[in-house]
Formats: sequence, C-alpha cells, structure tokens
Amino acid sequence: MDLFEYMRTTNMEKESPLAARMRPRTLEEVVGQEHIIGKDKLLYRAIKADKISSVIFYGPPGTGKTTLAKVIANTTSAEFTQINATVAGKKDMEEVVAKAKDLQGMYGKRTILFIDEIHRFNKSQQYYLLPFVEDGTLILIGATTENPYFEVNSALISRSIIFELKPIPKEAVKELLRKAVYDTDRGMGAYHAVIDEDALDFLADISGGDARHALNAIELGIMTTQRAADGQIHITLEVAQECIQKRAVRYDKNGDNHYDTISAFIKSMRGSDPDAAVYYLARMLYAGESVTFIARRIMICASEDVGNADPNALVVAVNASLAVERVGMPEAQIILAQAVTYVASAPKSNASCNAIFEAMGEVEQTGNLPIPTHLQDAHYKGAAKLGHGTGYKYAHDYPNHYVEQQYLPYELNGKEFYRPTGNGYEVKIKEHMRRIRREAGQKEQL
Repeated sequence: MDLFEYMRTTNMEKESPLAARMRPRTLEEVVGQEHIIGKDKLLYRAIKADKISSVIFYGPPGTGKTTLAKVIANTTSAEFTQINATVAGKKDMEEVVAKAKDLQGMYGKRTILFIDEIHRFNKSQQYYLLPFVEDGTLILIGATTENPYFEVNSALISRSIIFELKPIPKEAVKELLRKAVYDTDRGMGAYHAVIDEDALDFLADISGGDARHALNAIELGIMTTQRAADGQIHITLEVAQECIQKRAVRYDKNGDNHYDTISAFIKSMRGSDPDAAVYYLARMLYAGESVTFIARRIMICASEDVGNADPNALVVAVNASLAVERVGMPEAQIILAQAVTYVASAPKSNASCNAIFEAMGEVEQTGNLPIPTHLQDAHYKGAAKLGHGTGYKYAHDYPNHYVEQQYLPYELNGKEFYRPTGNGYEVKIKEHMRRIRREAGQKEQL
C-alpha cells in the first residue's frame, strides 16, 4: 500500500457514513444473530478456528450479512477478496481465480471470495464459479437479500451452507444506537449529542430490524439538529420522526413476511372482506411488490374461490392483469384495487376447484380407464372400422341441446365431480342442469 492509498483509506475510515464506521470488527461486537453466531453454534466455531467453508448469508437489508463477511476477513489467515455482483463481470472473476491459483500454488494459501448481492449474477456467471468452489480454489461467501434457493443455482447451493439472518431485535438496535450517539471512537460522541428514551424506542421500532436504517437516521438527526442552550444536540422524538419520513416496511419478497402478507391478502378476498383485501394490497404496493405478481394472485383467487358463482370475476381479474402491464405504476394501483374489491365482494364458490382436484385424484387412483367407444374419434385412419364413434348422439339434435348418454368411463358411471353451490350464478347453473336432465328423463344428480 503506497502513501496515497494509505491516506485515502484513513480518510474513508474517518469520513465514511456512521453505519460503516459502526460496523462490528469482531464476532463479540455482532448483535442480534445469536441463532447462528452464538458461542456453541457452527458458524462461530468455524470463524474462530479459521475453518470457514463456502457459505451464503441470506436475510433482509441491514441485518449483518456484509458485517459477518468483514469479521471473517479480520480473523482469517486466508486471502480475502470482495466483489459486488451489481458491477462485477466475468473478467473480474477471472482475475480473482488467477490470483487464487497463484497463492494456492506458491504459498498454499486459501482465498475467500466474498460476493455481495450474489443473486445479481446471472446463471452463467454463477456456473463459472462452480468448478473453483468445488476444487477448493475459492471459498465462497455470498450475501443476498433474496431467497438463495430461488436466485442461486442449485449446484452452488449444494456446495454451500445457508445461514439465514433475522431482523435485529429492537433492544439490540437500541443498544447499537446508544453506542453510536455516545461513542467517541467510531460513533458520534464528539458531537456531544443526547438522545431521549422515547426517540430511541421510536427509531429502534421503526427501523424494522434494519440496523443500517436506524444508524442512518440517527446520523442525519445529529448532523442537522442545532445545539441547544446547554451546548448539546438533543435528539427528541420530534427530531427522530423528522429523520424518517416514511415507515420502514420490512417486506422480503421471498421470505416469511412476503408469504404472510400474500396469504392474508388472498384469505381476505376469499373471506369477502374487501376492506382487508385492499389494505394488504396497499402494503404490498407500498413495499414495492411486483404488480404482475399481485395480478396473478388475483386471477387465481377469481377462479379458485369465486369460480362459477360469478364467472365475470375471472374476466375482471384477467383484464386487470393485462391493464397493469400496459399502464404501470402508479396508475396500476387503481386497476388492481378495482379487481381486488370486485373479487372480494363477489359470491364465492370453490366447486370447480374441488372438481378438478377430485378428478385428478380419481385419475391417479384408477389410471387411464377406457373411454366409451361412442365418444372415441372416428376420423383417423381405420378408426371407423373399429367401431369408434358408433352410436354417438349429437347433443344439438335433441331438446335443450342435451341427450342422456354415457360420457364418463363406464367404471365411473354416476360419479360426481362438479357440485354447483347455491351461491351467485351457480344457482342458475344448478337449476339449468336439473331442468335439462329432468326433461330428458334422467335421474337428478345435482
């Protein structure tokens, strides 16, 4: 390292954002992830023994993924190299691999490659790393906010240990904020600021377990608040609220919060509560959920839970899906709200949904039962000579365009799959089927 590089590094340490300066340097300083770095846990033991293997850290922003990588960098005897998948390309990886081979060949030294935002690498970039991870040229540490089982190829997953980081508990965030305000070494202690307890509670709560978010807010508050008559900077609740104008909604698109929200959204539509449904729609939109993903869930609900009780629900949902793709945000929220409130308010029936599930179960159990001969196709070569289609009755030649004949395989004669309910349009379906069967002299089956 030359003089200029040394000065640059020194200045960055002093002038970097508070969140970067407060980043833990040792395992003992890391807070909130005791389930993976407690003293009896595998990761703790591996880091302390400098025997780390390929790992992927997965969790929401601000929970310590990069921090753990930095801690490993500070404790390992291996060469530690970091790249960011948002800007790195194949050439960068080739340089890392070449250097790793040299270090391994000349000195027997391992190389740890930390890839931040690893889910940003495309599949070919991920596959490039595979042989070098497999033969030990590289020890991979990946960090991602996305579910690695979706975003990282299965070959790398199988060669890595997945560690999921959780949102940092409120009390741990509060302790971190106290240290940030009063610490004179890496924190803001030199500014002689004090923070009220209610402001501390507010910031710790509103950060949603994201330490970086909380530290950025406290830094902004201290840097922009004038000193009081006593010479101190007072971080009150009012100051804290000004520092975070928008509540930090924790919403990992592949994590539990994502699935909990979409589950509540669907169940509210199914339960005919348009108010709750549009509320969960707003939460997803507020957090930046994909409008096409939301539209797909509405279409599924329109068919699964509304079905033929209101066949128009699926029409509305499909058209909403097409419309949001053409319009985009923010206007797409209006279209989605219309579809959501329509589906939530529509009469409900899962009869058609149950019908296919029961039919699939029957097929699985009984296999390909013979199709009645009169329903078989008579047009392909030789089929008519085999009697295919013989005796088929053309429904439109009969009253009500209906005629009694065997449609199901004979082994399933009399089997019912679709049972229309007494809700919405299915009332008319039920009455219609009863009428035409009655007039055809067939025993009622509905």
